[in-house]
Amino acid sequence: MAVGAHPDDIEFYMAGTLLLLKLAGYEIHYMNLASGNCGSVQHNAAATRAIRRKESKRAAEILGAKYHPSLTDDLEIFYEIKTLRRLAAIIRQVKPTLLLTHSPHDYMEDHMNTCRLVVTAAFSRGMPNFKTNPFRRAIEGDITIYHAMPHGLQDGLRQRVIPGAFVNTTSTHGAKREALAAHRSQKEWLDVSQGMDSYLQVMEDLSGAVGKMSRRFGQAEGWRRHSHYGFCSSDADPLRDALREKYLVNAISEDALNLGG
Repeated sequence: MAVGAHPDDIEFYMAGTLLLLKLAGYEIHYMNLASGNCGSVQHNAAATRAIRRKESKRAAEILGAKYHPSLTDDLEIFYEIKTLRRLAAIIRQVKPTLLLTHSPHDYMEDHMNTCRLVVTAAFSRGMPNFKTNPFRRAIEGDITIYHAMPHGLQDGLRQRVIPGAFVNTTSTHGAKREALAAHRSQKEWLDVSQGMDSYLQVMEDLSGAVGKMSRRFGQAEGWRRHSHYGFCSSDADPLRDALREKYLVNAISEDALNLGG
């Protein structure tokens, strides 16, 4: 299951890996917490919300993922109990073994709050005394959480973020680009304001930069595994197990870990 903050976030940072998981036999799920209602200077919030919902459904269809509706609006993703109970209900219903979401440190609060909500909702999955909305019974089973790279490959203080592992998304890059292009309201707005296909080019540059960091892949997505405590066994790495040769542990990151860094 991939959970992003806004329509198009999954396509920017996670879709290549999500597609590879589908090819490996996983059922994949797609959800954006916010509706994207602020992503326009031409339409009001209600019209933009409807446009972006349609675009997101189309993108999920391209990816072959089950679509889950948003829970709130842009800039209203807060780490608070109402949204947490609703997200926890969805996670209990889906029962994912593998969760993809944002970096804990990114350039905007919506991304970081989405990350926090996903982590806590997954952590609470087996707690019968934590009530979800709607009610869903607590579930058993491991979940491994992976954090995508932040936008610009740096945190909010401009510090470079280094992936713990790289996924070779070269083979799924075309479908990833097609899914991103489904968000036409964003593409057309940036075509006018920043030049033709600038929206798609940002994704191309990001994917290429991560590929270059790997020193092996042309296009790649970077990932960092969340702590295993409360989620899974210490050696659980289902991305590695599913993607095999398309998955590369970052030796520099592993060396730092072994040295206590």
